[in-house]
Amino acid sequence: MRTRILTVLALVGGALGVALLRVGPSAAQVRPPTTVPGGPAEVEAGHQLYAIACTTCHGTEGEGVEDRGPSLVGVGAASADFYLSTGRMPLDRPRTQAERKRVAYSPVQIRQLVAFVASLGPGPVIPRVTGAAGDLAEGNRLYANNCAPCHSSAGAGGALGHAVYAPPLNRATPVQVAEAVRIGPGAMPVFGPDTLDDEQVASVVRYVSYLRKPDDRGGFGLGHLGPIPEGFVAWIVGLGAMLMAVRWIGTKD
Repeated sequence: MRTRILTVLALVGGALGVALLRVGPSAAQVRPPTTVPGGPAEVEAGHQLYAIACTTCHGTEGEGVEDRGPSLVGVGAASADFYLSTGRMPLDRPRTQAERKRVAYSPVQIRQLVAFVASLGPGPVIPRVTGAAGDLAEGNRLYANNCAPCHSSAGAGGALGHAVYAPPLNRATPVQVAEAVRIGPGAMPVFGPDTLDDEQVASVVRYVSYLRKPDDRGGFGLGHLGPIPEGFVAWIVGLGAMLMAVRWIGTKD
C-alpha cells in the first residue's frame, strides 16, 4: 500500500511539473504594451545606423559623451523623431543650439533610428495628432500664456539672450509641435501631461497651425510682427499724406 501511495504521488508530481513547464513560458510572454515603434528588425537596423553616425557624440549605447552629446537613455521616440525629422540632428557644432535644417535621413532611416533610441528606455512616445482635434479659442489662450512670451504672438520666434533663441513655428508640422511640447527641446521647458493634457496640446497645435494663415480682418497682416512694423507704416503713410497735403496747399494759387 505504501509503495502504491508513493507511486501515485510521484505521478501527480510529474504531471504538475509538466503543467508548470507548459504554463511558465506562456505566462512569461504576457508583457505590458511596448512603446518601441517597429519591430526587432527595425531596432537592429537603427542600431547599425546609430553605430555609424551617432556614437561619436552619444556613446556606443546611448550613454552620452561628456561635452559632446547627452544621454539618449529614456528620451523616448518623440525626442528622436523631433530632432531627426527637423534636421536638427546630426548636429554640426555640439555646443551650439540645434537649428532646423535639411533632413539628413530618409523616412525609413528615421523610423529605424527612432525605434533603436526608443528601445534604450521608456520615454515620451510620438503623439497622435489629427487635424480636427482641439479647440481654437482654447489654443489661443494656452498659446498666449505659455508660448507667446518666447515664440511671439505670431509664432515668428525671437531672441532669448546668451546665443539662445526661440525658433519660428511656421515650418513645424502638427506632430513636431506636439513633440516639442512634450520633450522641451533646447531651452524650451517640458510640458508634461500634468501641465497640459492631450486635449490642451491638441488645441495648441491647432492654434499654431492657424497662425500660418490667420484671418486678418483688420487689413494687411504686415508679417504679423507686432506693433513695430504697424507703427512704421502709420508714420510713413500718415506723415507722407500730411506732407503731400501741405505741399498741395502751399502751391495752390
